[in-house]
Amino acid sequence: MTHHHEVAEALQQIGYRLTPQRMMILDAIADSGGHVSAEEIHERVRAAYPYLDISTVYRTLDLLKTLHLVSETDMGRGHAQYELLSKGLHHHLICTECGKILDVDNSFLDPLRRAIEAEYDFHAEIEHLAVFGICGDCEGDV
Repeated sequence: MTHHHEVAEALQQIGYRLTPQRMMILDAIADSGGHVSAEEIHERVRAAYPYLDISTVYRTLDLLKTLHLVSETDMGRGHAQYELLSKGLHHHLICTECGKILDVDNSFLDPLRRAIEAEYDFHAEIEHLAVFGICGDCEGDV
């Protein structure tokens, strides 16, 4: 079973209808192979279903974010990017020179969460973090 079908089943199991529009939006996110903007999702779905309004895309993304089925992050491209979380919570290192994106396992941030809790008595919910810098390949060029 593909990851986005698992997300679709999760929606149904918690009582949400799996409308054709929601399924097309999930398909567009899954087919992107990574991060995709709401506008790109809208464009892809409209190719098959021209009556889809951008507000439906945003409402669906908000629902999926609330249910922790997709993540939203600013990848430095001027608009939010969305990704299915069925492959697991992770974060990103983004090279400002070449645009390369490296995935970082969520557990890498556990020491930071514990330090914030100990120092500030604050439970940090770090769901999708993007860290900008320069990758090793570009570092020599700078």
